[in-house]
Amino acid sequence: MANKALFKSIVGKLVPAATATNHAGAPAYAYEPRHALAQLAATGTLGRTFYAEPEAQLEAALKLVCEIEPEFVAKTAIYARQRGHMKDLPALLLAALSAMHGTEFARAFPRIVDNGRMLRNFVQIMRSGVTGRKSLGTRPKKLVQGWLDAASDAEILRASVGQDPSLGDVIKMVHPRPASAERAALFGWLIGRPYDVAAAPEIVRAFEAFKADPTGEVPDLPFQMLTSLPLTKEQWAGVGRKAGWHMLRMNLNTFARHGAFEVEGFAEHVAERLRDGDAIRRARVFPYQLMAAYAATGSGVPAAVREALQDAMEIAVSNVPAVAGNVVVCPDVSGSMGSPATGYRPGATSVVRCVDVAALVAAAFLRANRTARVMPFEQDVVDVDLNPRDSVMTNAGKLAAVGGGGTNCSAPVERLVAEKARVDLLVFVSDNQSWMDAQAARSGTGLMQAFNRLKAINPGLKMVCVDIQPYGATQAVEREDILNVGGFSDAAFEMIGRFADGTLGPAHWVGEIEKIEL
Repeated sequence: MANKALFKSIVGKLVPAATATNHAGAPAYAYEPRHALAQLAATGTLGRTFYAEPEAQLEAALKLVCEIEPEFVAKTAIYARQRGHMKDLPALLLAALSAMHGTEFARAFPRIVDNGRMLRNFVQIMRSGVTGRKSLGTRPKKLVQGWLDAASDAEILRASVGQDPSLGDVIKMVHPRPASAERAALFGWLIGRPYDVAAAPEIVRAFEAFKADPTGEVPDLPFQMLTSLPLTKEQWAGVGRKAGWHMLRMNLNTFARHGAFEVEGFAEHVAERLRDGDAIRRARVFPYQLMAAYAATGSGVPAAVREALQDAMEIAVSNVPAVAGNVVVCPDVSGSMGSPATGYRPGATSVVRCVDVAALVAAAFLRANRTARVMPFEQDVVDVDLNPRDSVMTNAGKLAAVGGGGTNCSAPVERLVAEKARVDLLVFVSDNQSWMDAQAARSGTGLMQAFNRLKAINPGLKMVCVDIQPYGATQAVEREDILNVGGFSDAAFEMIGRFADGTLGPAHWVGEIEKIEL
């Protein structure tokens, strides 16, 4: 009989060989082209990250577009816009589609260009020439004209805020044919040409009248159009009472600076609006945006408003799944996670770092799964004392305050293996740039080797890797028990829950994008 010690069965699955090298120079697994495009679209903001320049994101996206069928490109752009709430990459993919034959561009346009800012983003990218042409062309021009024709006066006014290009520039480019004297007057006013004042929309006439005599009621206009006017604190409070949810969130310090919170009842109004569940869902708010607003509030913002932001956070993460069994969440708190979540952008760099996003996901999971174990890691596991009864904001703050060393994605799994721990679901939130475990990996990556050893102890184990930076490679190869999903919107929570309970199909994330109907 053959030597049993020599020919004993291999426990678990063989670790597949690495197919790529990550930006830290260590083994990794390259995403296949469709997954790579989806990951880039859900995490890329064309800003500089810890390891890559924005030009690299742009080049990667355009290269992938050439390798993938237009229908999937269109579906990816729609997913990134509607589920990931992204702006630049969906507009870039749409611009690339405009140069292709077929109907995908026209069918995707209204689902991506869903407001004036996205319209201007799209036109800016088209004019830059990065997709092969600097003019809009016939098809894009007609669709832009169609948006201008269909938009309400209020939408047009909101779209008029911003430059490079301004909405007036867009109007001059596409030459829309006004369907009414009122719309002709509005377009004339926007591009600075003579217009029929009597025919102008009421909102334009009210604004011009208020500029001439700013003592009456402030007209209901985009916030940015009013900032240069000499408003009283009562008028600022009036502006806040009419404001949209996002405008309130983003301008709490502005209202405090102008004394609006000194007006009776205004603080209570703002707090009630911020914790309005329906408004939060309509606003498609990123949970991390609430964290940023909370962190940025100055001493002039009342405690009731700050508490409302915490309430809003609890609502924003209310779709975090309660997962049966033993859940372990591993947020990456290494040095590279200190970079801005949306990249470095001159004059617009987010104060929220990748580590804040990872910490927020972990804290949210702990809130929904009180017995979950949170194992933050850098070069090793970092021990942090968390109370599942604390707010998401409190626990996220504790997690984001630790770490800063090198990246070792296998560290928490190696500890679980040593403990012979019982685990049903592992959730990693990382930029996937593990390198400290590279030398110990005889094949593939250190994370895959450690996962296979833990799988031998827990045959039903599953792992989800949430990737929050657009680097194009992962530490865990995609298979039936491993899900790679990109992005920092709360859409990832739904994916994790469905994967854990077995209702997310074998195609995983790419399969979900495939299901989108054009």
